[in-house]
Amino acid sequence: MKKNFLFLFLVLPVAVFCIFSFTNISSSANKNGYSDNAGLTLPAGFSAMKVADNLGEARHIAVTKEGDIYVKLGRKKDGKGILFLQKNNDGKLEQKSGFGDYSGTAMRIKNGYLYASSNTDVYRYKLNDKDEVTNPSNPEKIVTGLLDRGEHNSKSVTFDNGGNMYVNIGAYSNSCQEKDRIPGSMGIKGCPILDSAGGIWQFKADKADQTYGDGVHYAIGLRNVVGLDWNTQDNALFVMQHGRDQLHDLFPQYYDVKASSILPAECMYEIHKGDNAGWPYIYYDQVQKKQILMPEYGGNGKKTADKKYLDPVMAFPGHLAPNDLLFYTGNQFPERYKNGAFIAFHGSWNRSPEKQAGYFVVFVPFKDGKPTGKWEVFADGFAGTKDIKSPRNAEHRPCGLAQGPDGSLYVSDDAKGTIYKIMYQKK
Repeated sequence: MKKNFLFLFLVLPVAVFCIFSFTNISSSANKNGYSDNAGLTLPAGFSAMKVADNLGEARHIAVTKEGDIYVKLGRKKDGKGILFLQKNNDGKLEQKSGFGDYSGTAMRIKNGYLYASSNTDVYRYKLNDKDEVTNPSNPEKIVTGLLDRGEHNSKSVTFDNGGNMYVNIGAYSNSCQEKDRIPGSMGIKGCPILDSAGGIWQFKADKADQTYGDGVHYAIGLRNVVGLDWNTQDNALFVMQHGRDQLHDLFPQYYDVKASSILPAECMYEIHKGDNAGWPYIYYDQVQKKQILMPEYGGNGKKTADKKYLDPVMAFPGHLAPNDLLFYTGNQFPERYKNGAFIAFHGSWNRSPEKQAGYFVVFVPFKDGKPTGKWEVFADGFAGTKDIKSPRNAEHRPCGLAQGPDGSLYVSDDAKGTIYKIMYQKK
């Protein structure tokens, strides 16, 4: 009896204290976003936290050498299209300022400047030694007068290491039909859209007030590229194309709803000057693993296309909407991720009656500038549910990617305006 009493007197309070302390630690971890990985499913060893929330329509992002973040908004918030978030001691980000009276997508840091785009222009802001903008109300206009017809109008940018900037100008059409998105309407011969859209243009990164005439029409036949990045190992531009829509709706005699929900592929291309990826004349069928002639130009879902068009280096299921591409050059993640590609898939809207899909970040292993294996889902769970009938059902939609100075991966969400930080802890 005395032994039992002694046990209760000495041990029980310690146990209660430990349980109480553990509960508090877990609660604190939840608040910091670590214990549940901010709702994400990640590979073993990785963790995630929300470092910012409720920012607005957060498109592409850029991380400074100090770990602060610039966010480009697809829609202005309080009259501002760019947010500057500063890192706190707890790792979270706090908005410090807003500037730029235009909406848009691009947000990149290169050679001491912050670059940002509207849907018609590309601007740059001088940075100080802490990567803080020194002229928020007076940016330099680098490119002006790019086409905006309201469809596929985001202007994404990336840079090589030779002083050049690459800008996507998306096609203001689904498949260059005589009557856009009208069943049975055939394609326009010679597709006049391609002279000023549906491709990649190269401009000088440091020359002001450039227009189409100053740029190089670098590649054509790309319906809409929102994610693009320069691969330094291969010294080449890589892009992610949004494939065309509505095969069944427009040509039901050739495509059933099942085929239309997964075709055509979303494609990754390695792009060199003069390349033609084939839009609007062809698409890539990831099931048949071949280029197929578009129905608007005489195809029937089986006719193969002319071999003069560029083949993708990687093909993904249709309608996942790739909105950013990043080659990982950090040292925090395991070696297999070094120089590989991360892709943010925004998620589909047009897979009905199938469930919508995407809403995740995938990884593609690379070696010597070339893919070496199959793509894999890296971060999932952004949508908050697997039963997605409409994009409105998704809580979050990945849009932008950026690498932090410590090698962490940041992901932006343009549905709720959340910024995620994904980290790896070595064992």
